[in-house]
Amino acid sequence: MTTRVGVVLFPGSNCELDAMEAVSSLGGDAVVLWHGEATVQGVDAVIVPGGFAHGDYLRPGAIARFSPVMAAVQAFAEEGGPVVGICNGFQVLTEAGLLPGALQKNAGLKFLCTTVDLRVETTRSALTAGAEVGQILRVPINHFEGNYTCDADTLALLQAEDRIVLRYLDNPNGSVDDIAGICNAAGNVVGLMPHPERAISELLGSVDGTVLLRSLLDAPSRV
Repeated sequence: MTTRVGVVLFPGSNCELDAMEAVSSLGGDAVVLWHGEATVQGVDAVIVPGGFAHGDYLRPGAIARFSPVMAAVQAFAEEGGPVVGICNGFQVLTEAGLLPGALQKNAGLKFLCTTVDLRVETTRSALTAGAEVGQILRVPINHFEGNYTCDADTLALLQAEDRIVLRYLDNPNGSVDDIAGICNAAGNVVGLMPHPERAISELLGSVDGTVLLRSLLDAPSRV
């Protein structure tokens, strides 16, 4: 059975086509979820992609969280549906309360566009179930506000509940505890700053993103 993945499109999104191409190349069926419609169209999984949703006015993700589609995404997540927020999508998920913490400006106040090494920290998430703990993945980053932060109690909870999904081997942005991605308590909602959809071909420099995206495509069958 083909997994249908809805890719949310906000005004200012710029990675939706990358995400849809990645899903299609791995055998999934990608469909656009328009931000102004309060439905996920019966999809099996949702990706909130990168970009500058609503121009990132106020702060990244703060306006996007009020889009009608996010109510549908939240309901989908509460029912156990797999949801992944990438880069700006991660910011949207934190603003919407689907994930704890926040993303702030990179340490050094520099925009980062490079490839980083990530270590898989858990396989209990929709994005890493097909990976191995300790596996190293090379995946691009492309952000200015990717510095993950949270209070001490939240960090302790993430650590205790095995909710830190990915860590940077060489922290590029100052994120607390080298965090590159986290998940909710159930493991079905994941946010990460790196772009796995840009690491699906040797022509792009890495195929390591396929490990993560295949896990997402297989997630509905594991429910």
